[in-house]
Amino acid sequence: MADHPECGLEAPFKLSYVLFHRNTMSESPNLELLAPAGCYPSLQAALNNGADAIYFGLAQLNMRARARRSFEGGDLPEIMERIHAAGKKGYLTINTILYDHDLPLATSLLVEAKRCNVDGVIVSDIAGMEAAFELGLEIHISTQLSISNYPSLKFFARWADRVVLARELTLGAIKRIHKEIEANDLRGPSGRPMEIEAFAHGALCVAVSGRCDMSLYTSNASANRGACEQNCRREYTVTDTQTGKQLVVDNNYIMSPNDLCTIEFIDRMVDAGITTFKLEGRARAPEYVDAVVGAYRKAIDAVEDGSFTPELVDTLMPGLNKVYNRGFSTGFYFGREGGWSGAPGSKATHRKVLVGPVRNYFAKAGVVVVQITDSKVSSGDDYLLVGPTTGVVKGRLEDLRVEGEPTELAKQGSMVSFAVPERVRLSDRMFIMVPVGNA
Repeated sequence: MADHPECGLEAPFKLSYVLFHRNTMSESPNLELLAPAGCYPSLQAALNNGADAIYFGLAQLNMRARARRSFEGGDLPEIMERIHAAGKKGYLTINTILYDHDLPLATSLLVEAKRCNVDGVIVSDIAGMEAAFELGLEIHISTQLSISNYPSLKFFARWADRVVLARELTLGAIKRIHKEIEANDLRGPSGRPMEIEAFAHGALCVAVSGRCDMSLYTSNASANRGACEQNCRREYTVTDTQTGKQLVVDNNYIMSPNDLCTIEFIDRMVDAGITTFKLEGRARAPEYVDAVVGAYRKAIDAVEDGSFTPELVDTLMPGLNKVYNRGFSTGFYFGREGGWSGAPGSKATHRKVLVGPVRNYFAKAGVVVVQITDSKVSSGDDYLLVGPTTGVVKGRLEDLRVEGEPTELAKQGSMVSFAVPERVRLSDRMFIMVPVGNA
């Protein structure tokens, strides 16, 4: 990781309470595609596929604090350096509830965010909101605050420039709030009109705006502190305490909703006044970020240039189905009955299988050499090359070679080479995407 001592995390200290004067920005913000990142490969995949902004958490005090893919506090300088080098924006999430003993850490994280030029912080606790405001950080209100009407939004506009409205709102309700913003010329501290951000794709929680106590009750692990164990996603039984007879609660996984997918009506979301489209998935794999960001980039671009059609959506859906998902629904946007996952885990049409590490890359020839340590590969396989600086490079195996000779199949222990469309690195690993049900 790059060393940035000037942005290092320091011991907590008391903030100086000085008002920060923000400059008035453009009146009409462009549509923003906001991508998740919990690790460097996902971060790079988001940038490579056209995300306008990245949101991320740092270990504690964010809603994915215990996720397998989670940045540490010391990663912030490099994260922001990469994002700004790409000409994009970076938003830090500090959106858990904050107890008194959390405030020194929250303050120090906000101070570091200010020093490293974070473009905005996503918060839900008012103490965090006030501290961020007094540091001069742009504030985005998390969906955890469940803002669902204009008067509530007007109250919080004294601190925030953007709101992620309650997930339970329909497009009609969002549009009415947007019209109130326009009619009353509601502006945040920056002087810009208040912006509306909304979730466009990814996991839905059975709890109101994601605020749940289930894992706290069962495991003393609070979802509102970033420690959700997702025990709602499991199958449950009910027991007759007199006879001991047990019944499975049908087959719907009644606390595990389908994932949200809005790509077929992204144009109607724009019409409702939404300007930032948030993709959920900080805990998901780099190939998920790669596929989802790429698909929504094409959809949003098509809305902006007038070429958005159902036929375009049909070409994008296979890529979304290929990566992790629990089946798809339209969430609450149309006020319809939601869908349930009906099964544990993913309904993706493909699964990722490790092949082995990259051993060499010949830049002039555009050829990579991979050692097969875990799984055989065949000509025609869809592959991924994943790494912290590379992100995700994907393609189909053609002209597969072992020791320079063409082959249709390469087994474990082989050293294979093939052409790749982009640069890869020795820190990368190769995977193949195998249709579910295949060996």
